[in-house]
Amino acid sequence: MNRYAAIRPVEKAAFSVYDMLWRIALPVLRKNRRLSVGFNNRILRSPLKGNADIWIQAASAGEAYLAWELLKSLPGPRRIDTVLTTNTLQGKEILDLAVADINRHGRHIEAQVTYFPFDMPSLMARAVHRVHPRVMVLLETEIWPGLLLALKQHACPTVIVNGRMTLKSFSRYKIWPAVWPPIGPDRILAISKEDAGRFAALFGHSGVTTMPNIKFDRVQKTDDTGNALGTFDSVVERGVDFAVLGSVRREEETDVQQILCDLNARQPDAVIGLFPRHLHRVPHWRDVLHRLDLSWELRSAITTPVKAGRVILWDVFGELNTAYQRASAAFVGGSLAPLGGQNFLEPLIAGVTPVIGPHWKNFAWIGAQIISRGLVHQADSWQDVSKCMATDMARPEEKKTVISKAAAYIRKRQGGTKTACELIMSYL
Repeated sequence: MNRYAAIRPVEKAAFSVYDMLWRIALPVLRKNRRLSVGFNNRILRSPLKGNADIWIQAASAGEAYLAWELLKSLPGPRRIDTVLTTNTLQGKEILDLAVADINRHGRHIEAQVTYFPFDMPSLMARAVHRVHPRVMVLLETEIWPGLLLALKQHACPTVIVNGRMTLKSFSRYKIWPAVWPPIGPDRILAISKEDAGRFAALFGHSGVTTMPNIKFDRVQKTDDTGNALGTFDSVVERGVDFAVLGSVRREEETDVQQILCDLNARQPDAVIGLFPRHLHRVPHWRDVLHRLDLSWELRSAITTPVKAGRVILWDVFGELNTAYQRASAAFVGGSLAPLGGQNFLEPLIAGVTPVIGPHWKNFAWIGAQIISRGLVHQADSWQDVSKCMATDMARPEEKKTVISKAAAYIRKRQGGTKTACELIMSYL
């Protein structure tokens, strides 16, 4: 088979060069610490499942969770043979968990979880020939020219679901504009009109529509009646004002130091929980808290509820969501420095209106309306963050009211999983 049959001579030449560059790069890639994991899978020295119903490519952790949502929502009862690929170890771990969880709950997914082959056209031609899926599902921004070419040449239907494309990515793809229309997916479901417009400009308008973001379907209401919240009484007594500085990143630590001092001065009887995003920053924060002369203790050392006015430096995993449930004010980090933000839906569905900084582009999919409706407070500086948190602590909104407003906002934006599954099943 001539895998370049539908491509003009100039693009054929470009694909040949692209293939050659991959061949040159492979020995170097083998030495890369991240890519060396699963390297034999990436170069097809390990076998791929043949004649699969679905091949889903989920780049990393975020896309792997979307794949999990799709797989558990596909209608039964027939067995679905699936190939699940990812680029990262974390993505593979999540996909393995997804398959085990789905099968444990009564659905039968016959799935191979493996690493995504390198996009060398000759390599991808072999991969697609082997898997030959009845439908290829690409999540979000998985636009690989070698893969798309092979899918087109092997007549494998291809869909992009939960599609998104940043202006930066769009500009990069447009460097090679002529190659995309002949190898474009059969259908693209984008998460916004802006994303749909970029996909249409790249591949052509045919088959490009919008859908609700699947991420809204993954938002679950926090259960505040479980044992976790009761156990939290041994850390902070009920009735004591409690504020959370959550997912704090290294680049914003100087600002958060100011928030700590200012909030402690504004609310001297409150307990403040400080949650570094990465635990290797805990030693740094120990030095900072000593230098600031604040009263504090490590979470792991707490045996009785802390006294009012103290700071708790969290050095254990897994308690941030429970802390949000107890808090009357919360700041979500990654947002005072240009880092893209962290998930501010977590405190919101726990019943506290979160305060964030100006940088939250990673969560723009949630929609700016969430701020205009007062469900999230956006602050422009550490001073605004501290002032807003102090106000929230002085006049906290009832948690049931916050949860109800959050649920209404999220509910109106759900349904993306159903839309995507209907499209996928139309090929099966």
